[in-house]
Amino acid sequence: MLGSTEVDNAWSSVTNLACERYALGRGALLMLQWWWHGSLVRGTEGCFVLSEQTSMLRSVLKGSSGVQIGAALRATSTTTSTGSKVDKKATIWKVDEKKRERLANFGRYAAECLPKFVQRVQFAAGDELELLIHPSGVVPVMTFLKGNHSAQFTNLTFICGVDVPTRKNRFEVVYSLLSTRFNARIRVRTYTDEIAPIESITSVFKGANWYEREVYDLFGVWFNNHPDLRRILTDYGFEGHPLRKDFPLSGYNEVRYDPELKRIVYEPTELAQEFRKFDLNTPWETFPAFRNVSMTSSGYEEISLKKPEAEPPKGNAK
Repeated sequence: MLGSTEVDNAWSSVTNLACERYALGRGALLMLQWWWHGSLVRGTEGCFVLSEQTSMLRSVLKGSSGVQIGAALRATSTTTSTGSKVDKKATIWKVDEKKRERLANFGRYAAECLPKFVQRVQFAAGDELELLIHPSGVVPVMTFLKGNHSAQFTNLTFICGVDVPTRKNRFEVVYSLLSTRFNARIRVRTYTDEIAPIESITSVFKGANWYEREVYDLFGVWFNNHPDLRRILTDYGFEGHPLRKDFPLSGYNEVRYDPELKRIVYEPTELAQEFRKFDLNTPWETFPAFRNVSMTSSGYEEISLKKPEAEPPKGNAK
């Protein structure tokens, strides 16, 4: 049984062959397509339909036999391109240099408009713009990106957390925004620790409600002024935050059904977990054959920003 891709490839080969050899018009191509669908019918009925359609197709082809088309079909259905040179090439995302330059200019523009909050502008994976901001600037930056006429990032696609235990501020909160007006995406990244809260952006994006609850549930990041900050994925009374790197694989409590009590019981787990060493280096960020742009050792390309001009000295110049 042919797959959908093989059927499409076979049909393209059949029509190309027919057009080249017989110079078929639109009506003949429609009849050829009718014959093609009849050839896919299985069983005795399919054989009868195929026989009738083949006879009519031969008359359309001015006496030429349709065996050549059938041979081409059989050759196409059994031939794959797994050994071709094209398949052996690496699949690399082609960067649109013009779009990349527009994003870089916008990153510089955002840094100039919000110098107090934007600490760094960079590209990830070649053309993915990122703004690294101070935690106190989450709401102002989001308001700017959503409302500024040159930005119009009106869609919040997701919010996620990242745990890097080796850092002083171990948690990253990543916001992904989409501008349908300019067909562009941007990521905003900020940082915090186990204690310091981050301001909720539900006042800017109503859809951030459940995203922030998810980050709180899985990482323990607290969001100030959230309308209903409570767990959303884990069970009632769950202890800990399961996506933290130091969270044990076995958890802290065991949940099981007690047949004697006829209810669910929670008990401290009896499986001790050994110490784990965290290796947070990934080869995909700096793999030379995977990225065709100049990268720093961290795997990101920083965008140079204009340095603020030094203020002239106060007082009378001598």
